[in-house]
Amino acid sequence: MSKKILLIEDDKTVRENTAELLELSNYQVETASNGKIGVKKAPVFFPDVIVCDIMMPEMDGYEVLDRLSKNETLKKIPFIFLSAKTDHKDVRKGMNLGADDYLTKPFEEDELIDAIESRLAKSDILSSSENNQKPISRLQSFKALKDVFRKEMLKTFEAGEHIFKSGQASNSIYLIDKGVVKTYKLEENGKELITAIHKVDDIFGDVSFTKQSSNSEFASALEDTSLYEVSIDRVKALFNEHPQVMFEFIDQLGEHLSESKSQLMDMAYSSVRKKTAQSILLFSERLKKNKLSQIRISRADLAAVAGIASESLIRTLSTFKKEGIIDVEGRNIKINDFEALERIV
Repeated sequence: MSKKILLIEDDKTVRENTAELLELSNYQVETASNGKIGVKKAPVFFPDVIVCDIMMPEMDGYEVLDRLSKNETLKKIPFIFLSAKTDHKDVRKGMNLGADDYLTKPFEEDELIDAIESRLAKSDILSSSENNQKPISRLQSFKALKDVFRKEMLKTFEAGEHIFKSGQASNSIYLIDKGVVKTYKLEENGKELITAIHKVDDIFGDVSFTKQSSNSEFASALEDTSLYEVSIDRVKALFNEHPQVMFEFIDQLGEHLSESKSQLMDMAYSSVRKKTAQSILLFSERLKKNKLSQIRISRADLAAVAGIASESLIRTLSTFKKEGIIDVEGRNIKINDFEALERIV
């Protein structure tokens, strides 16, 4: 079934020519001669993509986008501005309002089709993820990570009771819900050497993220204590999904996890590379481009689909470019080594 495009354009010649172009590309097109009419048609026609001019009578494109973004059923529809306005302030204003793309007149036929296909591909990928009950989401802070930990098993310990002993297998970390915990080592004469005192909301544990390990110290409750026990496998899975919160987590663990820091950085880096490669391949597949051809994708779209921070994505794309896997020309990505991307995945 062909995708539906709502074209809002006040210039009759541009409107008719653009509609014909889209129809020849197998899209179902509905047109509106100004923003006011477009806002009325959108909930009835319910398009897959909206292409809208900026300078129009009755209601300009900015107001159209603002109106539609307040409608729960319409706000997720990809929105592309089409205008002769080329000032950077106009571009920023449109994108800050939530536009997905911005094309200036006169435009090439391929530019418009590529922009529409890219928006549709992103929407399709995100929709597929939601249908598979794997929503693209990111923990934005260390506090959010702790909230996830609080869904794990809650254990209680009386004052003086051991939480773990030196030499025992180390398979978990702990988040304190109530009480105080001390970690310590025993000298040869049996004297305690306290390494840390942990309070409510602190995380502690002695683990390796790459191999089986044993606790190098003891942990016991200084008073009646309750805490959440989180398996290391669960922590690794969360880091793979949300590498951006990993570094704050490392800082919170303290000096006794310094050796694990480089291991965690490697793990997060690998995760970002994999997700970036997966997203490029997904877009290439959904846009139905041949191998070694260019695809037009914004960095924001790639980051949104990959579920990683834009800064991490940009660094990874630069690495891919240095490795000769891709070339980046503006918003176009050319895949030079398709097999290399597949090997990363």
